[in-house]
Amino acid sequence: MMLDLRIENGTIITMDPARPVVRALGVWRGRVFATGDEVAGLAAREVLDLRGATVVPGFVDAHVHLAWTGLKARAASVAPSVDAGAMLRVIAEAARRVPEGGWVDVGGYDQRPLGRHLTAAELDAVSAGRKVFVTHDSGHACLVNSAVLAMLPAGVRHRDGLLTEGDMAVARRLRWPYAVDELVAAIAHAGREARSQGVTAVSEAGIAGGLIGHSPVELGAYQTARERGLLPVRARLMVASDVPHAVAAHPDDDIPRALDLGLRTGFGDEWLSVGALKVFTDGGMMARTAALTAPYVGLDHAGELAGDPAALTATIVDGHRAGWQLAVHAIGDRAVDLALDAIARAQAVKPGRRHRIEHAGLVRPDQLARFRDLDVTAVVQPNFLWYLGDDYAEIMGPERADWLYRGAGFLDAGVRLAASSDRPVTDGAPLRAIQFMASRLTAGGRVVGAAERLSVADALRAYTVGAAEACGWADELGALTPGRLADFVVLEENPLDTPVSRIADITIRDTYVDGRSLA
Repeated sequence: MMLDLRIENGTIITMDPARPVVRALGVWRGRVFATGDEVAGLAAREVLDLRGATVVPGFVDAHVHLAWTGLKARAASVAPSVDAGAMLRVIAEAARRVPEGGWVDVGGYDQRPLGRHLTAAELDAVSAGRKVFVTHDSGHACLVNSAVLAMLPAGVRHRDGLLTEGDMAVARRLRWPYAVDELVAAIAHAGREARSQGVTAVSEAGIAGGLIGHSPVELGAYQTARERGLLPVRARLMVASDVPHAVAAHPDDDIPRALDLGLRTGFGDEWLSVGALKVFTDGGMMARTAALTAPYVGLDHAGELAGDPAALTATIVDGHRAGWQLAVHAIGDRAVDLALDAIARAQAVKPGRRHRIEHAGLVRPDQLARFRDLDVTAVVQPNFLWYLGDDYAEIMGPERADWLYRGAGFLDAGVRLAASSDRPVTDGAPLRAIQFMASRLTAGGRVVGAAERLSVADALRAYTVGAAEACGWADELGALTPGRLADFVVLEENPLDTPVSRIADITIRDTYVDGRSLA
């Protein structure tokens, strides 16, 4: 027996309860062949001497936007959004580089530091006749100038060039499609960034839809990236719920709507596959559109649902009936109520897959047992509170702040927990997120929900085993056990032994996928 790779002389955290730590690991044909003493004496084509370093399973980011991340990195940015004049100068310079009549794409916009939104008239003054589309950092709002407003159909609502949620989706569809080559370059850029942070697999949180898509052939861009060797991480692609359509399926198949050819969750292979059906039920906290049961502190509204509750419920039930895993975006507690009610109704229709609620940003104590009873996975983004927690705590008030992006509350209630980043809304580094989950300390020094702190081991599990299970990779990823894919990260320090305040600063030596180095 000749291994492809033997790893030795370090600490290997397997995430396997039966054998949590081993000192050696063998890889054969891209999978873990053996661990611990079983590896001793086996010859290998390559030996990785850890020199005291630590290996952990590759991080699984259960909710990302790779194409958006890559496009944002290449677009003009008005960040930091603190001075209207400076922002407008950036937009003016970007407009000068775009052919007449073209689209000016701008990112990095956040109205909160500015204290107000820019206006369509201000954009007009610097757009030189181009069509300007400024994306809010939350992904739930945008600013456009008069050239774009003139293209919008009747009934689209805006406030002096500001569009949110479904109205923004209409404007986005005017902008697309991006070229496949442009999307491939964006996916490759974002994938390399994720892998450099220890991420080996991602769940792309929505393709081809009006609110988050970039092309009706977006899956083809991922396929092209893989064919060209430009997809550095494994990817499961959520499909936006407005993409499936009525099909002439046999009545016995109970498929109300589908993708062409009947594609659904699970189609593909270990590198690229179709994931969950992404359903939006509300907006976001940064944009103040997440649907709450009580108003935001200091505002006279409680956000908004993403559509008619009956229609949203029907979409969820229909997706479940057709065999999809559901990834239901629900940030505010009112949206979480709707999502749980709809999933309960779906499961009453017929047994099906385990579903997910994306973000679960504000979850009341009474909602925790419903997550558990419905076997719904909470897919949270800890880095939201590291970067945005001071603001979120203020707009929730002292009682609700402790319910934000829970950790221990979910686990103590028996709820499955998966961690993720939602990059590029915030930085996607898993080690930063793990540090926050253990400390609940924001970048501003504020503790948000001290009772929600996790042990470092539980936080690590949420970014490995928990995230893999949420994405349908339970038997392939998340733990370094024989037969699973050999995806792992080499860290200079053991996160279980490192002071919590320093976990984010641990150096990543290398990231391996299929037992092969990024280098």
